Amino acid sequence: MSAAPWPPAPPPVPVPRYGAGALSDLLPSVAAALGMPDEDNVLGLRENAKAVVFLVDGLGWELLKAHPDWAPFLASLIPGSWGGRGPITAGFPATTATSLASFGTGLPPGAHGLLGYKVAIPGDARLMNQLRWDPYVPPREWQPHVPIMQRAAAAGLTVAQVSDPMFERTPLTQVALQGGTFVGLPVGPERIRGVLEQLSRPGPVMVYTYASDLDKAGHGNGVDSDAWRVELSRVDGMVRMLADQLPPETSLYVTADHGMIDVAPEDRIDVDTDPELSAGVALLGGEGRARHVYAVPGAASDVLAIWQDVLADSCWVLSRDEAITAGWFGPVEERVYYRIGDVVAAPWADVAIIASRREVAESRMVGLHGSMTAVEQLVPLLEVHT
Repeated sequence: MSAAPWPPAPPPVPVPRYGAGALSDLLPSVAAALGMPDEDNVLGLRENAKAVVFLVDGLGWELLKAHPDWAPFLASLIPGSWGGRGPITAGFPATTATSLASFGTGLPPGAHGLLGYKVAIPGDARLMNQLRWDPYVPPREWQPHVPIMQRAAAAGLTVAQVSDPMFERTPLTQVALQGGTFVGLPVGPERIRGVLEQLSRPGPVMVYTYASDLDKAGHGNGVDSDAWRVELSRVDGMVRMLADQLPPETSLYVTADHGMIDVAPEDRIDVDTDPELSAGVALLGGEGRARHVYAVPGAASDVLAIWQDVLADSCWVLSRDEAITAGWFGPVEERVYYRIGDVVAAPWADVAIIASRREVAESRMVGLHGSMTAVEQLVPLLEVHT
């Protein structure tokens, strides 16, 4: 018997289904199904008078399928997900800032430019955290495309976002989710009542609502924890409550921004303590499961070679141009080209690329996401229609 090859061959590099079945296609399809002109119903959604999209942070397709007893209502909707076609893809990186921007603008990451948790500000030699918007950059300079909800409101649809009050004026809301009425309510029955109140308004209505606690439970305790499963059960109850009270001629869509995977402490590759991986690196962006690596001038090819060699048994490692050519980000606009790392690394094995000194809190998280494995990349598109 011949020995297994080492390092093991990586699986084929997957590509998000931008324009044919990705999260960025959802809101334009909803708008088109509501009768909004100049939008394309790429996903083939049912035409209806009103629609609500409930985005659950961290509710990956594979995780949902694995926990039917904790989410019986959501599990009952799985056979009809995306009209029976199964999951859609989040996009790369599979992380909240990127996914919410894709969802809200209807564009892939290469167009809207929020290309990860942290990316370099071109020409500034600093990383920008795109969730916290730190350091501050004028939001509509960073992402100039008009959000779908803003366009829908201008086209005459009744548009509302029903979410946590803290999100009303954040830069991420401004660049991705702005438009119509913002209704700030706490998560739970009160928020569901707020959604139903907006759906009762006349004319075509588009409502967006969001829940973040499942993602928080996964980061803090892992997706293989009672805390995560209890939160999943809570989400299941909220969706059931909403579905049971939908007004006539309404569509409910339940989706997510990414899935999540638990990574054991012994499976974390620490750039801050690895002299090979640190060599020639000026800035380390992204997060543990999706890294943008920015090389010092003249070192990009050497950094690529080292990262490909060291991570050959666990990660896809491509140059910036290779990742663009492969379609990881969709078509890339010139203004965002240098936000992408000289090297882009995405684990296919159950490992994380951490930086224990410069990313103390992130390096301690149990559940992580960002890469293009099925558990991170695939998200549901569950449907209820009245």
